[in-house]
Amino acid sequence: MGKTILTVGVYDMLHIGHILLFKRAKELGDRLVVAVQDGEYIQKYKPGTPMVYTTEERMYMVSTIRYVDEVVLYRDVDKDLPNFKFDVFAKGPDQTHAGFQRAVEWCKENGKEVVVIPRTEGISSTLLREYSKTR
Repeated sequence: MGKTILTVGVYDMLHIGHILLFKRAKELGDRLVVAVQDGEYIQKYKPGTPMVYTTEERMYMVSTIRYVDEVVLYRDVDKDLPNFKFDVFAKGPDQTHAGFQRAVEWCKENGKEVVVIPRTEGISSTLLREYSKTR
């Protein structure tokens, strides 16, 4: 079946950095699965977080990108990771909170490769949010 790559994120302010993440992740194997974080979960644990798109809209947008083979929903990265079938977990260098640390540990204990994909310089969702405030 080939090598399956999994990456996770919110993808609310979809931008070129996300597209390049998907491209680089896909280059690591044969199939790319992108897990999009549930908006209800985000609001539950980070109340008031501004979201532009619903969970369904974000999943749809990600699904239209040619590098992406499948889109799935996740809530907690460390709790949900074991439910997905994958060989390589591709993550960003900024995905370091405790949940990601536990997810990486689970990968190591279960024979999954972890690859950190560098950020695209000069772009981020935070930067886009700030830019949109000045327009």
